[in-house]
Amino acid sequence: MTVEYVDAGDAIDHGALSAVSGTAPAVTDNIDYERILNARSESHNWITYYGDYDGKRYSLLDQINTENVKRLGPAWIFQAGTSGQIAGASTYAFETCPLVVDGVMYVTGWDGWFWALDAKTGEQLWRYKHAVPFDVSLCCGNVNRGSAVANGKVYFVTPNAHLLALDATNGEKVWEKTIGDVRAGESASLAPLVIKDTIITGSAGGEFGVRGHIDCWDLETGEQRWRCYTVPKPGEPGSETWPADGEAWARGGANHWVTGTYDPETNLYYAGTGNPAPDFDGAVREGDNLYTDSVVAVDVDTGQIRWHYQFTPHDLWDYDSTMEMTLFERDGKKLLGHFDKNGYFFVLDRTNGELQHVTPFVDRIDWGTITRDGKVTPRKYPDKEGEPVHFYPGPAGAKEWTHAAYSPRTDMFYVPVADVGATATRRRREFKEGMPYWGAAVQVDIDNMAGSVSAFDSHGEEKWRWRNPYPMASSVLATAGDVVFAGTPTGEFLALDARTGEELWKFQCGSGHHGSPMTYSVDGKQYVAVPVGWGGWLEGIIPGMLGAGHGSALIVFALPD
Repeated sequence: MTVEYVDAGDAIDHGALSAVSGTAPAVTDNIDYERILNARSESHNWITYYGDYDGKRYSLLDQINTENVKRLGPAWIFQAGTSGQIAGASTYAFETCPLVVDGVMYVTGWDGWFWALDAKTGEQLWRYKHAVPFDVSLCCGNVNRGSAVANGKVYFVTPNAHLLALDATNGEKVWEKTIGDVRAGESASLAPLVIKDTIITGSAGGEFGVRGHIDCWDLETGEQRWRCYTVPKPGEPGSETWPADGEAWARGGANHWVTGTYDPETNLYYAGTGNPAPDFDGAVREGDNLYTDSVVAVDVDTGQIRWHYQFTPHDLWDYDSTMEMTLFERDGKKLLGHFDKNGYFFVLDRTNGELQHVTPFVDRIDWGTITRDGKVTPRKYPDKEGEPVHFYPGPAGAKEWTHAAYSPRTDMFYVPVADVGATATRRRREFKEGMPYWGAAVQVDIDNMAGSVSAFDSHGEEKWRWRNPYPMASSVLATAGDVVFAGTPTGEFLALDARTGEELWKFQCGSGHHGSPMTYSVDGKQYVAVPVGWGGWLEGIIPGMLGAGHGSALIVFALPD
């Protein structure tokens, strides 16, 4: 096998909005709502963020399977780390999930980068750089998780809260919209989602005390169709869960910063929301604080919330619930599965939000308990000023933002587990616009961390566990070849048997994994692509881990010819 190494080229001047000339085939011209509705049926492509609206991260491709995956090797490598690199930056990460349409790959990077590549060879077809101001306030990294394609265009968001539409053939800007108030600390990092003739985005920035929102835009013009705030103002349903006096609701958080899922039969967009603000100081925001740490089911035509379920009422531990809301069926019932940062696996009826069952998916949980009727009983939280409180899971969660996968062949979810605790010490701070609004100092455990890829059936029963000495913090991919792919913070990309958890193959990528692998095929040959490069909170803690500035790349694997 010959491995092609493709370099992103010299960095483009950060002070200019620019596209590097080149031409890609017009493969997205015929991408419309009907094709996205049936995305999994064309598994040679990956045309929407999760691979399909349901969020399963499951592909019907089976050329690579449990028998031959041990022969997998790199086919080509796109070296993105030399573009847009900022020396010494430790909060850049390659968190994207590439999209592929009929042989063309679309890849977003940190700091406003976008590339179109030949999916067979890795050759760069065009690239684009959005000018991101150097002083943008970002809580947790200069990152981007992916793009959307439709009607001859590609769509992505930027750290300074802009939504851009580019011509998919040459990378030239078609339109640009401001989707958040960057001065207040709002930003954007999720992959947009095309639904009908609109595109859905969400805001980030809850650690700065902003009011979260979900937005809907016209695909062709970029005009705003609606905005759904995820914290109700006084007089709206749910406002009774916030203090009646003051403006706690106006800076309440609940940001939607990871792509939601969609059910065309219910016409509902299932959006996860983030932590309340301040994260740890609950005394300034008494009540359950809706709709923080929740799933909200939003009517895509009107932006109205039809139902909600709150996973952690009155969160005092920074347990965002932004992770994927996986849609599946069991015994003729339409269900939603969610693995929350708080350590519990929830299954809901996705037509009305009724809880079906809840079970723990990690061993160490001592912050509180959740009974089978969904009631939360807290045990540990930073209650007294200056008094350290240790708890499991820590704010990184029992699971990071990165995604589980679900295989209908096995009826199993495959979950990247982060078993790590933390100590929080409450420090009350007055709210100031654009300044961090945490309410505590936090120290993540260093000496007592662990992780796993764990398999659970849809009833919450654990079937197997592949153990890792460090927390898992990259998305998982499942295929019809009964292979589960996952990456570790120390750089290993591995293949597991979906039915047994047996390790079948691994490859050292040279940098940590904090993104989302995907699979596709060109000319009948299956490929698996994974972004690597992480300068996150574990850099310097995990031996051998490299940050994004040192080794960001897209590595694409295939079987030998």
